[in-house]
Amino acid sequence: MQEDRRLAVLRAIVEDYVETREPVGSKALVERHHLGVSPATVRNDMAALEEEGLIAQPHTSAGRIPTDKGYRFFVDRLTQVKPMSAAEKRAIARFLEGAHDLDDVISRSVRLLAQLTQQVAIVQYPTLARSTVRHVELVSLTETRVLLVLILSTGRVEQRVVELPQGLEPDALATLRSKILHAAVGERITDAATALGRLTEQVEPGDRTPVAVIGAALVEAMSNERTDERVVVGGTANLARFGDGFDLSIKPMLEALEEHVVLLQLLGEATSAGAVTVRIGHEGPYRELATTSVVATGYGPGEEVVGSLGVVGPTRMDYPGSMAAVRAVARYVSTILDQA
Repeated sequence: MQEDRRLAVLRAIVEDYVETREPVGSKALVERHHLGVSPATVRNDMAALEEEGLIAQPHTSAGRIPTDKGYRFFVDRLTQVKPMSAAEKRAIARFLEGAHDLDDVISRSVRLLAQLTQQVAIVQYPTLARSTVRHVELVSLTETRVLLVLILSTGRVEQRVVELPQGLEPDALATLRSKILHAAVGERITDAATALGRLTEQVEPGDRTPVAVIGAALVEAMSNERTDERVVVGGTANLARFGDGFDLSIKPMLEALEEHVVLLQLLGEATSAGAVTVRIGHEGPYRELATTSVVATGYGPGEEVVGSLGVVGPTRMDYPGSMAAVRAVARYVSTILDQA
């Protein structure tokens, strides 16, 4: 009973501090949260929480604020992520389903996350190394010119026009297309590239040169790293919500937002779809960002994870709401990629 009550007191302190940005006192807790006990009992509970390092008193005679340990305790004991309302889900679906290509999906996702959470949103482009081949098409343009179309599980489409040193008969092109589909579809990029490299051994000697050219063009298209390690950031204006302490809080964040490697490391632990990762304050990889927290998750078609997305903000953030928004947007992005 006592443990449950202290958890309720901690939860109330976290919620009030996130909302008001002011240290929270026992009298305010009793008045706002109807805890069913006296202010004296709440003060005893607050003293016990402080002794455990879950809350702290920033100034003498002031109320209490959560510590990083307190936020972690609070997050770990969330019985479930706060569900999005039906209206919020409809709004997310409408906003994202209007996207017409991968770039638009990423752009809309980062804007949406920033609006929903009022934090800085980060969305990583699908990582090529994690993607698989969804489809390959060969279209004969002339006797010696072929259009290659490569579609990946990330929704990315690559096209190449290949000039052949000698012509391929329509039947030979159809046979090659069938062999390519059998070798590559459903395979990860590295495995598909290896399989395509062996195709020349499976055709007639007279067709090996054009087949080698087509295979090399496909491997080159798969190896295009244009979108690898790219991230998009939105909502930097929300940094104004940090309040005081520009040098300690906002300036390091602004500097970090200019370094994509840093942002990728902030998202680094989010490697599974559906599971939301929360790193609080000093738990993060950068000491300069010790006043910030990261809420992130992976996304991708089906069970496959091809990228990460999340939000970065002050440790004083609405964790349940941010976790719900991050998870919901990731699910919709995953659905869009699955249907691409």
